[in-house]
Amino acid sequence: MGLFDKLKSALTKTKDVLRTDVRDLFKAGVILDDAKLEEFFRGLVTTDMGVVAAQSIVDELKEKFGGRTVEPDDVWGVVKSKLKEILRGEGDCAWDVTDPLSPLNIASEGPTVILVCGVNGVGKTTSIAKLANYLQKAGKKVVLAAGDTFRAAAVEQLTMWSERLGCEIVTKPAGTDPAAVAFEGCDRGVESGADVIIIDTAGRLQTHQNLMQELEKIHRVIGKRIPDAPHESLLVLDATTGQNGLSQATKFSEAANCTGIVLAKLDGTAKGGVVVAIRQKMGIPVKYVGVGEQIDDMELFSPDDFVDALFSDV
Repeated sequence: MGLFDKLKSALTKTKDVLRTDVRDLFKAGVILDDAKLEEFFRGLVTTDMGVVAAQSIVDELKEKFGGRTVEPDDVWGVVKSKLKEILRGEGDCAWDVTDPLSPLNIASEGPTVILVCGVNGVGKTTSIAKLANYLQKAGKKVVLAAGDTFRAAAVEQLTMWSERLGCEIVTKPAGTDPAAVAFEGCDRGVESGADVIIIDTAGRLQTHQNLMQELEKIHRVIGKRIPDAPHESLLVLDATTGQNGLSQATKFSEAANCTGIVLAKLDGTAKGGVVVAIRQKMGIPVKYVGVGEQIDDMELFSPDDFVDALFSDV
């Protein structure tokens, strides 16, 4: 399956909400009044895209069609266009399907450093392995740094992936200062002529202040070893998270200056609409998306495909 078909399958839950809750609001010849717009607003909010995004869509519909009879295709065209506009943002991110690195801020010289963070259980380690595989298939030499030193299992899992992928990994004993692992990972990446260094961090709740301060330290240490690094700070977000994802994005961005999202666990149980809220409120774009369990199941995100898939059966 191509990305569009995978997204269609993954967004089944959200499409069901739209089909059952709002599709009949826009039958041909129906007058689009305030009551219908209010009901549509509630339907959009249930997709987790947030009140602000939902309201901006409803406002545009009211301006263009309020009090008039509607053609369903015209209404859905406006809805999709508005969502694509929100997800694309202000031109700060490119998604070129012919260039797997197009969304990334690539270092002008030396290795590009990618710091990866997220709460426990979101699929962070697997997402790192998928990203490393994705970049290697694009011809890039990758070095991993296993910075989640609080969990021996996390280091073991990432080491297993590195062996399977055939890429180098930097590890330290359990309990080692994660910033030291990050620093050595940068060292090794420079020495080995790596194109990309991916640094794992311990999973943490965004409410744990001491762990968030540690993330700030890791960010600073990386910058001391490689100027302007990390060039990317990616937040792995579970697509089933819902509006709590906005809280995660806010707190992690304060600590690690998040530049992008890897949307993981996008399957039939996910809604995924929270990425609209995050993009609109914080300006953080989705850069890659996990669409399955296998190592090859990572794709470049496409705002257009995401929105088209969301409304494909509505």
